[in-house]
Amino acid sequence: MRKLCPNLDRDDSLDTVLEVPIPDEMLINAPGADKRRGAGGANMRAWLKTQAFDRATVGAAAAANAELQLFLNVVGSPLIPCPVPHDRAFSRSIRDSSIQASTAKYIIQQYIAATGGQAALQGVRSMYSMGKVRMCASEFHLGDQPVTAAQGRAEVGGFVLWQKSPELWYFELIMAGHKMSAGSDGKVAWRQSADDNSHASRGPPRPLRRSLQVTPRVPLRAASSLSQRDPFAVVQGLDPRSIANLFSDAVCIGEKIINGEECFILKLEASAATLRARSAPAFDIIHHTVWGYFSQRTGLLIQLEDSHLLRMKAGKGARRSENIFWETSMESVISDYRYIDGINIAHGGHTAVTLFRYGEGSVNHKRKLEETWTVEEADFNVHGLTPDYFLPPSDLKKDTGEQRAG
Repeated sequence: MRKLCPNLDRDDSLDTVLEVPIPDEMLINAPGADKRRGAGGANMRAWLKTQAFDRATVGAAAAANAELQLFLNVVGSPLIPCPVPHDRAFSRSIRDSSIQASTAKYIIQQYIAATGGQAALQGVRSMYSMGKVRMCASEFHLGDQPVTAAQGRAEVGGFVLWQKSPELWYFELIMAGHKMSAGSDGKVAWRQSADDNSHASRGPPRPLRRSLQVTPRVPLRAASSLSQRDPFAVVQGLDPRSIANLFSDAVCIGEKIINGEECFILKLEASAATLRARSAPAFDIIHHTVWGYFSQRTGLLIQLEDSHLLRMKAGKGARRSENIFWETSMESVISDYRYIDGINIAHGGHTAVTLFRYGEGSVNHKRKLEETWTVEEADFNVHGLTPDYFLPPSDLKKDTGEQRAG
């Protein structure tokens, strides 16, 4: 990861510290890069001069970057399905509950112990992480044809995440000369990109999904509008405290072997009130279910599966049967756990998401998105990180729910 940028005006000046570190692959694969010598300062200087940071692309360039915009909108800055209860996993008793709920609470207690223990997790006041992602997508498949692994154009990017609590966070991602950002000040969550205004997400503020490692959720052709309000996507398992609190209301539904590991299965359903808060006049979220697979040997979370159904409402005068449905299925493998300051967090993973569109009067099709991510640096309890760092942009627009989703 390149953290320093050569001074573009004077070669004898000090290098500039980059706000978002750039993976070496972005420079090595750039046009004109000398692959034999690697991505040196000259290559980086030439690459930066050709980029279009903080300005929109137009005309033919915008059409050529449609795939990149899909990645940024769908897999860029996701939010989790619902607000995370504050430290409920650390205070609720396993007694006075059903067998399924009590078993789930016991499994979460083992997960807390495996990731560092209650004292270590509750001692985290802030967090910083930096890493890189690789995203790609398959072609569209019509009808019921099987979808193979994504073979489309792959893009590599770098990200930085700052988090003071589950409600206070700021995220930036750079990929192929485009930068997007998202954040939350505890009252509203928002996202912003160079070619679009800032938009607030629907419902109460929620933590960033890149802290938990869950799945993309936005229909492809609706991504440009839906993701402005309620983006969903792939995220890293960096925050064990939020993972434990998220599954504090889950139930245990059985066991399964994942990659040779015997695992307990915890199931969590989003409540009807949460689904209504995230819906809008143009679309309804019908259901959203998450399954977490926790290793019986280590207690760690090693896989997440997700099922989500969204209905795009037909226009005025149309029949109800003409609604379009987007169904999403996901499989996220979380790996490479390492200790940092006594806390065991994941440093890598891979997610494959299949999007399926169907409905009367529409062409049924499927597509697969994939992301591989690695964490290069992470730290906890960052000194001097105050709430002022998480203020929303001045041009933030609240969602009224009147925009059409696709």
